[in-house]
Amino acid sequence: MSGTLETQETDGRTGRRGLRALGSVLAWGLLALLAFFIWPSSLGGGTTTIVVNGVSMEPTYYTGDIVVARTGEPQIGDVVVYTTADLGGGQIVHRIIGGDGQTGWDLQGDNNDFVDPFHPTNEDVIGIAEFSVPSLGAVASVLSSPLVWGSMLLIAFGLIIWPSKECPELSEDETDADRDQVRE
Repeated sequence: MSGTLETQETDGRTGRRGLRALGSVLAWGLLALLAFFIWPSSLGGGTTTIVVNGVSMEPTYYTGDIVVARTGEPQIGDVVVYTTADLGGGQIVHRIIGGDGQTGWDLQGDNNDFVDPFHPTNEDVIGIAEFSVPSLGAVASVLSSPLVWGSMLLIAFGLIIWPSKECPELSEDETDADRDQVRE
Protein backbone atom coordinates (compact mmCIF):
# COMPACT_ATOMS: atom_id res chain seq x y z
CA MET A 1 0.00 0.00 0.00
CA SER A 2 2.87 2.37 0.65
CA GLY A 3 4.02 1.88 -2.95
CA THR A 4 0.64 3.12 -4.16
CA LEU A 5 0.87 6.27 -2.05
CA GLU A 6 4.36 7.09 -3.31
CA THR A 7 3.20 6.72 -6.91
CA GLN A 8 0.24 9.05 -6.34
CA GLU A 9 2.40 11.68 -4.64
CA THR A 10 4.97 11.53 -7.45
CA ASP A 11 2.25 11.86 -10.09
CA GLY A 12 0.82 14.91 -8.30
CA ARG A 13 4.21 16.61 -8.15
CA THR A 14 4.92 15.80 -11.78
CA GLY A 15 1.58 17.33 -12.79
CA ARG A 16 2.30 20.51 -10.86
CA ARG A 17 5.77 20.75 -12.37
CA GLY A 18 4.29 20.34 -15.82
CA LEU A 19 1.78 23.12 -15.19
CA ARG A 20 4.52 25.42 -13.88
CA ALA A 21 6.66 24.66 -16.92
CA LEU A 22 3.71 25.32 -19.25
CA GLY A 23 3.04 28.61 -17.45
CA SER A 24 6.68 29.63 -17.85
CA VAL A 25 6.69 28.76 -21.55
CA LEU A 26 3.48 30.75 -22.10
CA ALA A 27 4.83 33.74 -20.15
CA TRP A 28 8.11 33.78 -22.14
CA GLY A 29 6.18 33.37 -25.39
CA LEU A 30 3.93 36.30 -24.52
CA LEU A 31 6.97 38.39 -23.59
CA ALA A 32 8.66 37.54 -26.91
CA LEU A 33 5.49 38.43 -28.84
CA LEU A 34 5.14 41.69 -26.95
CA ALA A 35 8.82 42.53 -27.57
CA PHE A 36 8.36 41.84 -31.28
CA PHE A 37 5.46 44.28 -31.52
CA ILE A 38 6.88 47.08 -29.38
CA TRP A 39 10.58 46.85 -30.30
CA PRO A 40 11.40 50.39 -31.49
CA SER A 41 12.55 51.03 -35.04
CA SER A 42 15.45 53.11 -33.66
CA LEU A 43 16.86 49.81 -32.31
CA GLY A 44 16.19 47.80 -35.45
CA GLY A 45 12.60 46.86 -34.62
CA GLY A 46 9.44 47.69 -36.49
CA THR A 47 7.53 50.00 -34.14
CA THR A 48 7.60 53.78 -33.94
CA THR A 49 5.77 55.96 -31.44
CA ILE A 50 5.30 59.66 -31.95
CA VAL A 51 3.55 62.34 -29.92
CA VAL A 52 1.27 64.43 -32.12
CA ASN A 53 1.98 68.15 -32.02
CA GLY A 54 -0.28 70.45 -34.01
CA VAL A 55 -3.73 70.49 -35.56
CA SER A 56 -2.97 69.19 -39.05
CA MET A 57 -4.44 65.72 -38.39
CA GLU A 58 -7.57 66.76 -36.48
CA PRO A 59 -10.11 65.19 -35.99
CA THR A 60 -8.16 61.92 -36.47
CA TYR A 61 -5.40 62.83 -33.99
CA TYR A 62 -5.07 65.73 -31.56
CA THR A 63 -2.07 67.36 -29.91
CA GLY A 64 -0.84 65.09 -27.14
CA ASP A 65 -2.04 61.84 -28.72
CA ILE A 66 0.55 59.10 -29.09
CA VAL A 67 0.50 57.37 -32.48
CA VAL A 68 1.95 53.87 -32.73
CA ALA A 69 3.14 52.97 -36.24
CA ARG A 70 4.53 49.70 -37.60
CA THR A 71 6.72 49.09 -40.61
CA GLY A 72 4.97 47.83 -43.70
CA GLU A 73 4.12 48.58 -47.33
CA PRO A 74 2.20 51.90 -47.35
CA GLN A 75 -0.79 52.45 -49.64
CA ILE A 76 -2.94 55.40 -50.61
CA GLY A 77 -5.24 56.19 -47.70
CA ASP A 78 -2.80 55.08 -44.99
CA VAL A 79 -1.72 57.47 -42.27
CA VAL A 80 2.07 57.25 -42.09
CA VAL A 81 4.94 58.59 -40.04
CA TYR A 82 7.69 59.90 -42.30
CA THR A 83 10.83 61.96 -42.27
CA THR A 84 12.98 63.63 -44.92
CA ALA A 85 16.48 65.08 -44.94
CA ASP A 86 14.89 68.55 -45.06
CA LEU A 87 13.32 67.99 -41.63
CA GLY A 88 16.60 67.35 -39.83
CA GLY A 89 15.28 64.24 -38.08
CA GLY A 90 11.78 65.60 -37.48
CA GLN A 91 8.83 63.30 -38.10
CA ILE A 92 5.43 64.06 -39.61
CA VAL A 93 2.19 62.10 -39.29
CA HIS A 94 0.04 62.62 -42.42
CA ARG A 95 -2.21 60.68 -44.77
CA ILE A 96 -1.09 59.39 -48.20
CA ILE A 97 -3.36 60.86 -50.88
CA GLY A 98 -1.47 59.88 -54.02
CA GLY A 99 1.82 59.04 -55.66
CA ASP A 100 3.86 55.90 -55.14
CA GLY A 101 6.68 54.60 -52.98
CA GLN A 102 9.40 54.82 -55.67
CA THR A 103 8.94 58.37 -57.02
CA GLY A 104 7.41 59.80 -53.85
CA TRP A 105 4.12 59.89 -52.00
CA ASP A 106 1.74 62.86 -51.94
CA LEU A 107 0.73 63.49 -48.34
CA GLN A 108 -1.67 65.81 -46.60
CA GLY A 109 -2.87 66.38 -43.07
CA ASP A 110 -6.57 65.63 -42.59
CA ASN A 111 -7.13 69.21 -41.40
CA ASN A 112 -4.93 70.86 -44.06
CA ASP A 113 -6.16 72.36 -47.33
CA PHE A 114 -2.74 71.92 -48.97
CA VAL A 115 -0.51 69.00 -49.94
CA ASP A 116 2.81 68.58 -48.10
CA PRO A 117 5.82 70.07 -49.92
CA PHE A 118 7.77 66.86 -49.20
CA HIS A 119 7.34 63.72 -51.30
CA PRO A 120 8.87 60.89 -49.27
CA THR A 121 9.58 57.51 -50.80
CA ASN A 122 9.06 54.18 -49.04
CA GLU A 123 12.56 54.54 -47.57
CA ASP A 124 11.46 57.76 -45.83
CA VAL A 125 8.28 56.22 -44.40
CA ILE A 126 9.06 55.06 -40.86
CA GLY A 127 5.76 53.31 -40.26
CA ILE A 128 2.05 53.03 -40.93
CA ALA A 129 -0.20 54.22 -38.10
CA GLU A 130 -1.81 51.24 -36.36
CA PHE A 131 -3.49 52.89 -33.37
CA SER A 132 -3.27 55.88 -31.08
CA VAL A 133 -3.53 56.54 -27.37
CA PRO A 134 -5.40 59.81 -26.81
CA SER A 135 -3.77 62.47 -24.60
CA LEU A 136 -1.04 60.18 -23.21
CA GLY A 137 1.62 62.32 -24.85
CA ALA A 138 0.53 65.31 -22.77
CA VAL A 139 1.26 63.32 -19.62
CA ALA A 140 4.58 62.16 -21.05
CA SER A 141 5.60 65.70 -21.92
CA VAL A 142 4.77 66.88 -18.40
CA LEU A 143 6.90 64.09 -16.94
CA SER A 144 9.80 65.05 -19.20
CA SER A 145 9.86 68.60 -17.82
CA PRO A 146 12.90 69.38 -15.64
CA LEU A 147 10.68 71.59 -13.46
CA VAL A 148 8.41 68.64 -12.64
CA TRP A 149 11.33 66.32 -11.85
CA GLY A 150 13.05 69.00 -9.76
CA SER A 151 9.84 69.56 -7.79
CA MET A 152 9.37 65.83 -7.19
CA LEU A 153 12.97 65.47 -6.01
CA LEU A 154 12.59 68.46 -3.69
CA ILE A 155 9.41 66.99 -2.16
CA ALA A 156 11.06 63.57 -1.76
CA PHE A 157 14.11 65.15 -0.11
CA GLY A 158 11.85 67.13 2.22
CA LEU A 159 9.97 63.99 3.24
CA ILE A 160 13.21 62.16 3.95
CA ILE A 161 14.74 64.85 6.17
CA TRP A 162 11.50 65.93 7.88
CA PRO A 163 11.80 65.21 11.59
CA SER A 164 9.53 62.47 12.86
CA LYS A 165 7.97 62.08 16.30
CA GLU A 166 10.19 59.73 18.24
CA CYS A 167 8.82 57.20 20.70
CA PRO A 168 10.42 57.23 24.12
CA GLU A 169 12.56 54.24 24.97
CA LEU A 170 10.83 51.71 27.22
CA SER A 171 12.60 49.67 29.83
CA GLU A 172 12.59 45.89 29.76
CA ASP A 173 10.42 45.56 32.86
CA GLU A 174 7.47 47.48 31.39
CA THR A 175 4.50 45.38 30.31
CA ASP A 176 2.85 45.15 26.91
CA ALA A 177 -0.05 47.22 28.28
CA ASP A 178 2.37 50.00 29.17
CA ARG A 179 3.78 49.91 25.65
CA ASP A 180 0.30 50.09 24.12
CA GLN A 181 -0.49 53.18 26.23
CA VAL A 182 2.67 54.94 25.05
CA ARG A 183 1.81 54.20 21.41
CA GLU A 184 -1.66 55.72 21.75
